[in-house]
Amino acid sequence: MLKDQQVAAVLPAQDLKRARGFYSEKLGLEPDNPDADDNLQYRCADGTGFLIYETPNAGSARNTQMGWMVDDVSATVEELRGKGVVFEDYDMPGLKTENGIATMPDGSAAAWFLDTEGNILSLNQMGGNG
Repeated sequence: MLKDQQVAAVLPAQDLKRARGFYSEKLGLEPDNPDADDNLQYRCADGTGFLIYETPNAGSARNTQMGWMVDDVSATVEELRGKGVVFEDYDMPGLKTENGIATMPDGSAAAWFLDTEGNILSLNQMGGNG
């Protein structure tokens, strides 16, 4: 039943205007509902999307909350760094980043960054071109 349905993420923001600026200026995304004042709705590829809503609880999760599948993590990281996005570095058992990118034993790769609201976002690449 649910496996055949599209799914979307919901992210919190303490400051919706600040979040909108980050997603526009850093990630090149514009909301589908630009005149709304209580949430921002974004569409991405293949009918996927996410919603950002205002709440004082933003930034309290310490886990990855949303990620994009990309063809080339390294190239996407460099492009976003050029726009001022800062990538996280991790060094823990089973996960170590180099230049902001973790390469997994199966050849997949990932990188993580924070938005202005403290949400942890990721870039993910299947296979091994990262």
